[in-house]
Amino acid sequence: LTLIQDRLAFLIVIITNKHKPWIETEYQGIVMENDNTVLLNPPLFALDKDAPLHYAGEICGFRVHNGPSGSSSVQFEAVVLDRSTGEGLVRSKEPLDCESQREHSFTIQAYDCGEGPDGANSKKSHKATVHVRVNDVNEFSPVFVERRYEASVPEGRLFDHIVRVEALDADCSPQYSQICFYDIITPNVPFVIDNDGNIKNTEPLDSKRQRVHTFWVTAFDCGKNRAQADAQVVVTVKPSCKPGWIGWSKRVEYTPGSGSIPLFPSLHLETCEETVWNIQATVELQTGHIGKGCDRDSYSDRSVRRLCGAVRGEVDLLPPPSPAANWTSALPTLPSSDSSLVFSFNGSTHVAMVPDSIAAAVSGDHFTLQLWMRRGGINTQPPTNQARGNRREEETIVCSTVKNDDSFSHYSLSVHGCRLSLFYWPDVSAARPVKFLWKLEQVCDSEWHHLSLSVQFPSVTLYVDGVTFDPALIHDNGAIPNPAPRQRLVIGACWETEDKRKDILNNTIPEGKDTGKYVGGYRGLLSGVTVRPGSVEPHSVVECLYACREGLDFGDLETLGSGMKVHVNPSQSVLVLEGDDIESFNRAVQQVTYRNSLRFATPGVRPLKLTTSLRCFNEESCLTLRQLEGYLVVLQPDAPQISLSGVGPHLARPAPEFEGPRGVPLFPELRIVCSLSHAVNTAAQGMEGGGEPANTLMSDAVAHTLDGCEVQPLGEELNPEREELLVDMDALRERGLEIINTTAYIAITGAESISVYEDVLRSVRYRLAKGSARFERRFRLSCSEMNGRYTSNELTLEVNFLHSLDSLYHPSHLLASQQQFLHPSHHSGELSGHTLPNPHRNSVVPGAATVIIMVCVGFLVVMVILGVFRIRSIHRRGEGTGGGSKEDSSQWDDSALTIIVNPMESYESRMGISADTEGEGEEDEEVVESPDDANDDQRIIIKKEGRDGNPRRY
Repeated sequence: LTLIQDRLAFLIVIITNKHKPWIETEYQGIVMENDNTVLLNPPLFALDKDAPLHYAGEICGFRVHNGPSGSSSVQFEAVVLDRSTGEGLVRSKEPLDCESQREHSFTIQAYDCGEGPDGANSKKSHKATVHVRVNDVNEFSPVFVERRYEASVPEGRLFDHIVRVEALDADCSPQYSQICFYDIITPNVPFVIDNDGNIKNTEPLDSKRQRVHTFWVTAFDCGKNRAQADAQVVVTVKPSCKPGWIGWSKRVEYTPGSGSIPLFPSLHLETCEETVWNIQATVELQTGHIGKGCDRDSYSDRSVRRLCGAVRGEVDLLPPPSPAANWTSALPTLPSSDSSLVFSFNGSTHVAMVPDSIAAAVSGDHFTLQLWMRRGGINTQPPTNQARGNRREEETIVCSTVKNDDSFSHYSLSVHGCRLSLFYWPDVSAARPVKFLWKLEQVCDSEWHHLSLSVQFPSVTLYVDGVTFDPALIHDNGAIPNPAPRQRLVIGACWETEDKRKDILNNTIPEGKDTGKYVGGYRGLLSGVTVRPGSVEPHSVVECLYACREGLDFGDLETLGSGMKVHVNPSQSVLVLEGDDIESFNRAVQQVTYRNSLRFATPGVRPLKLTTSLRCFNEESCLTLRQLEGYLVVLQPDAPQISLSGVGPHLARPAPEFEGPRGVPLFPELRIVCSLSHAVNTAAQGMEGGGEPANTLMSDAVAHTLDGCEVQPLGEELNPEREELLVDMDALRERGLEIINTTAYIAITGAESISVYEDVLRSVRYRLAKGSARFERRFRLSCSEMNGRYTSNELTLEVNFLHSLDSLYHPSHLLASQQQFLHPSHHSGELSGHTLPNPHRNSVVPGAATVIIMVCVGFLVVMVILGVFRIRSIHRRGEGTGGGSKEDSSQWDDSALTIIVNPMESYESRMGISADTEGEGEEDEEVVESPDDANDDQRIIIKKEGRDGNPRRY
């Protein structure tokens, strides 16, 4: 029976163990650090549908398999707590460390007890994933990254951030690894610290009261664990620091002739330890008020062209007003610091129509047009016919229609806004002109600029301030009305014929139809407008004509540090420095110089500006430096002293020499010396000699250039019918000098050396017509340089004409009968201030002439007595009316009375010998003669000093 029961039970078990155990598919577990029991969610239970059968419905165990990491299964195990309920427990085989691995993943599988005690035919559940997170324990305390923190701040300021301290916690969880707050444990310090470790001051710091502040800080994590060791903070208070340029001198003086001088020899940038990665400084020298934009040679435009080697042949379209150039007389002129003539145009009534004779000289399609221009200017009014709101028309500078062989060409140079245009029509009979257009800031900035336009059609080259600019646009204007085929050159506007489409027939203008108006008036200033036909000017000449003799420069580019850049604009008025290192930048700034190559620089003030831009890593706190303003003062140069000498105050020659075909040279021994006076300190010499130190003026002769000399007759102007001044015109043309010869003066102009002017002036001759000789003629000579900026002394020369009695009176028939006698002459030497011929003649007087000689001598004595008496009377009357002044109280000087007696002089001697005595008054000559005995050939010339100091002429 028992055997039967066991067999039946076995059969029942086999039949009933047909289900697998079942568990959850995923479990989340938590295990505390340093513990091994894992708390699962949901709890670990395995269910079997075969329950409550013995063995088949019971859970015998759990198996742990590797997870994704492949190693977590080794650290964990699962045990069965209750076989009937299937409750299990997951635990680690050894304590876990959150800091080494915070999360673990593995799989778990349950199995039942099978069919019997031996667990035969047991079944397994599916695999479930278990995620175990190791919970952190606050086992570590915060640790500061550095044990000592240092910072330095300038005094007198409140800072949002001085220094930041930092502590770290080795715990793995955010709860215990984060630093929740910091604390300053040193009491009574003017600092606070926030939860991020930033330290700032609570009151302005004073370096005089306390230079260094030292205090301690600690840190706490969020588990309230304090740092193992506190950190020390040291804050150094620096004296007040103002970021900016240190060593700026507002006034800089420049002595002409010094070459280049540094503008900022001791300047350096202070950033107060602010870290910058880019520095840019712009130095601007304002010279727009000096001449035409800067200091240039003060010679005239024509002289500068000669000095620059420009090809001759230019035609001045705006010459100084004169009878020969009257088309500029109606234009208003303005003063200019460089002595050039500046013409003002108002856009309506101010127009210059160049004569056809001048316009014909500049024809052709190869020419160079040069001019100085300044838009706007002063005293310019808009045209009255321009309605409000209408677009402003082009302003024409030059408008020219010239005849070329059998055709007419036309061009006009105009400005419109900031655009410069050249409208060129090679043949007005054609209908397609070409327009060259440039867009330039220089056209509309109201500053002086030099324009040079070289035309070799179809090639056009424009130089603005010596810099080449290519046309921005070249286009064909298409079919437009033809210009009038009539030669016309207009400055400041363009001439437009009325109803030109109807009047211009077959490229000709009907007679009487040349009526029209000026259009496109120019508003601004013009100077030095010249046209030179033929080949264009070389670039080097154009640069020389514009070249500024002053400007900014950099001392030594070889000393420029790495990463530094220097840029200078063409006019050398703006210099830009850029770099990233403060030390290199400071050295570069100290190398910025001002140069002026003129020996006699234009004195005055040049404003100076320094603009600085900084770029920092922290743009919000980057420094902003204000613009610095100063001025450069060019001192008055030592004025050159031009001395004219070598010519006596009097020049006496026989009248026939002046009447010769070549005349008499006025300044045959002229000497011109230019010297500079400068102060020399004689302190050393004074101490050695026992005297006091003093400054002495020393003069040094220098090689120099003159640009003009003038010979002017004093008193009456020259009478072209009786007298003239002669100049060697071939020598002038050879040296490129110009001459203005009028009855009032002779002016020789052009920049040349002193030796050239000496040679030219020594060749100036004075010639008289036959029978036009007088007693005297006075001339004044003066020279200048730099357009009259410096002038010489005025050299006055009195020319005396030595006459014989034959030239003073009509000879009688008795003189002709005495040609058989030879008359002796004992006069030799010099009259006061005169150089006379020194003839030595021997003669024999026959006895028959003795009676005549005695009569003449007696008559002569009587006339001398009468003359002396008359002179003394005049002298006494002059003293009575002189008022006691020093100049009017001249004493009688017997040396001023000269008596010359030449008895029985032959006709030949009368033609060659004369004597006179000169003085300084207008009435200082008296000729005493006998009207009854004029044929006796005796001459008495009495001269005296006039009380008024002026020469007296008869």
